[in-house]
Amino acid sequence: MGAGHDHGHGVGATGTAGAAHRGRLRVALLITLTVTVVEVTGGLVADSLALIADAAHMATDALGLGMALLAVHVAGRPPSTRRTFGLARAEILAALANCLLLLGVGGYVLYEAVQRFVTPAATHGGLTVVFAAVGLVANSVSLAVLLRGRDESINVRGAFLEVAADTLGSLAVLVSAAVILVTGWRAADPIASLLIAVMIVPRTWKLLRETLDVLLEAAPKDVDMAQVRAHILALDGVEDVHDLHAWTITSGLPVLSAHVVVRSDVLDTVGNEKLLHELQDCLGGHFDVEHCTFQLEPGGHAEHEARLCH
Repeated sequence: MGAGHDHGHGVGATGTAGAAHRGRLRVALLITLTVTVVEVTGGLVADSLALIADAAHMATDALGLGMALLAVHVAGRPPSTRRTFGLARAEILAALANCLLLLGVGGYVLYEAVQRFVTPAATHGGLTVVFAAVGLVANSVSLAVLLRGRDESINVRGAFLEVAADTLGSLAVLVSAAVILVTGWRAADPIASLLIAVMIVPRTWKLLRETLDVLLEAAPKDVDMAQVRAHILALDGVEDVHDLHAWTITSGLPVLSAHVVVRSDVLDTVGNEKLLHELQDCLGGHFDVEHCTFQLEPGGHAEHEARLCH
């Protein structure tokens, strides 16, 4: 005897976490594209590798923001009989693509910085200061726009981290240009480029690990599976829990399923519906998992399942 139960809402009913911040992503994309053009122009005119490196980073960020927006649109499509969770994972794939782009940019900037140490360039400090200041102001605005959604969506968090690195990169370029302007020390330009590369890699690696955890269906980081099992077993009449799984479809949509073994006399007297409500209340009250599916079983049913599998 088994019963499925799901109090949570599907992806099609609630939308993804990133969808709520679509407008913010659009504003950040527009600002990033504008600053990219400004910094490329300034880098070529001032012969500043740091400025060009920052512009290249921003160009990939613009591409990443575009992918994030596209992913939000695709992820909002309703479920179908073939894709029962819809295309919610599109946002996670966009975050993965952003990570790969950022790692590529970091490697390129690192290589070019080393080349500049070997063959220094006559960087124009004054022009670089002007263009870097424009980038710093614009990136700060984008950062403020995306601040609110960073904790709700891994897709938005990827965009936020990109813009954060852009902001720090613009600051590094501004400082290096000021050093060149005041002291004439040309090595400040490739050093700033190295700093930009160093800022890109660690936070990109962290985001990559989070993204891969979702794709590999690891348990959500804020859900302790041992505690989940303990809470279920603490309910009256529950003898065992098996096939307990928790994973994340996309940001804001954790999912859990479990086979719960209940004493036959409790099933007969209490009834499936009351037990299912108790399970849902238990998970919803102690853990941030509302989309749950439970199968209630009498003792001995697990052995029957094992025989069928073999």
